[in-house]
Order: sequence, then C-alpha cells, then structure tokens
Amino acid sequence: VQLQASGGGLVQAGGSLRLSCASSGRYATGWFRQAPGKEREFVAVIGWSGTRYYTDSVKGRFTISRDGAKNTVCLQMNSLKPEDTAVYYCAAHSVIPDPYYDPQKFPYWGQGTQVTVSS
Repeated sequence: VQLQASGGGLVQAGGSLRLSCASSGRYATGWFRQAPGKEREFVAVIGWSGTRYYTDSVKGRFTISRDGAKNTVCLQMNSLKPEDTAVYYCAAHSVIPDPYYDPQKFPYWGQGTQVTVSS
C-alpha cells in the first residue's frame, strides 16, 4: 500500500489549503496531524460508503472527500487557525476502524505534509 500526501504550505489565519492523499488502491482514508511536542491526533476519516467523521475542532471548517476514480482523498481546510499548524498525515485501512480516531488502528501511512498557519 502506497500513500502520497501533498498540498501543505504556509497560509495566513483565515485562509484555505487543500491536502490530497493519493493511494495505490481502495481504502478507508483518514487524516491525522501532529504538532511539535504533541501526540498525533485524529482530524477526519472517510469510508467507501461516504461515511465521514471529524474531530470537533474542525467541524464546519474542514471537509474530507474522495475522488474514487483517482483513488484520491482530499481534505479541504477553510478558516484556518494558528492552532491548525502541524504535520498532516494520511492513513489507510481496508475499512473505517473502531475506534476511527485511534492512529494505531491504521496500518498504512503516507509521509507527512507541513501545514503552517500564521497569525
């Protein structure tokens, strides 16, 4: 399983970024992030049926979506805040795991992409 994350960058608070995760097959795909000195935390996940889950802090600002034809999952991030600054990772599983927010439940990981939000 190969995952390739892209789309990070530097943006001012209130701005937007779109992350993409290209995979080598059909998987439930999640996004996690890790800020310096903090544990990796769940952001969002999408299954093949379209089921989506978000962490509370990003609800209404982030949207996870899938382009099935391209085996790509995107994370549209709007109204970004400085506290969103982190390295973002995509992760995959054959199905949405239980619990979906536990990074240890995801066996496959892409490399991280840095998101920096300036105030």
